[in-house]
Amino acid sequence: MLENPRSPRVRAVAKLTKRSARAETGLYLLEGPQAVREALTYRADAIVELFATTNGWEKHPDIRAKAADAGVDAVHVTDYVLGAMADTVTPQGLVAVVRQTPTAVREVFASAPRLVAICEEIRDPGNLGTIIRAADAAGADAVVLTGRTVDPYNPKVVRATTGSLFHLPVSVAADLGEVIAHAHAAGLNVLAADVKGDDLLAARAEGVLAQPTAWLFGNEARGLEDDALALADHVLKLPIFGRAESLNLATAASVCLYESAFAQRAASGS
Repeated sequence: MLENPRSPRVRAVAKLTKRSARAETGLYLLEGPQAVREALTYRADAIVELFATTNGWEKHPDIRAKAADAGVDAVHVTDYVLGAMADTVTPQGLVAVVRQTPTAVREVFASAPRLVAICEEIRDPGNLGTIIRAADAAGADAVVLTGRTVDPYNPKVVRATTGSLFHLPVSVAADLGEVIAHAHAAGLNVLAADVKGDDLLAARAEGVLAQPTAWLFGNEARGLEDDALALADHVLKLPIFGRAESLNLATAASVCLYESAFAQRAASGS
């Protein structure tokens, strides 16, 4: 059992809360039973280390069974050690160190996707994690991050995905223009979500949303720059029927992704 919260091994895990350590090692931190369960189910091969308190290990027999099936051994630690490793105040008895597994942009668009979310310079970890989760729920094929979008392996992003990070490809790219070129080459319509756009309801009526689509979402405060909007095939906005000044980015992205999912399924009869 690991008992010293200041040991080099514990400190190495704790450093993964920092982007520099994640970039240097290619690893990231996973906290809590739900995230660990999803990792064991979908990407057990990416788990490098699994740490558990006695109570956390005994409380989740399904996780013990999944770990045994995957050949992943748990290192038992004290509550103090787990607290020193974790980013949260209450890590719920389980922490894992996981290998980053981003998907190449070319692979995303080579698989004939019908629905993709492109995130340009999204800075809030909670927003990005929620968009990844919404994309997963809407049946999207991938999420692509461009510009200075927050690191998808940031602990707050990982928690906000609630396991969806393991369910669909997530790609990290530097250049938005290159990503949109790949989307167009794959036959996708690029729809930019922006308050300066046309009414989404009109686009729905015209059948635009039923086409294979890459939704483009921008920065929480500034939205999308004009040069980014110029790359899109259509710029659309959600109508505001009440008195709210605007919608939170993650909420708006969720609606847009589901609108496309509904339209595509209706068009295909599924």
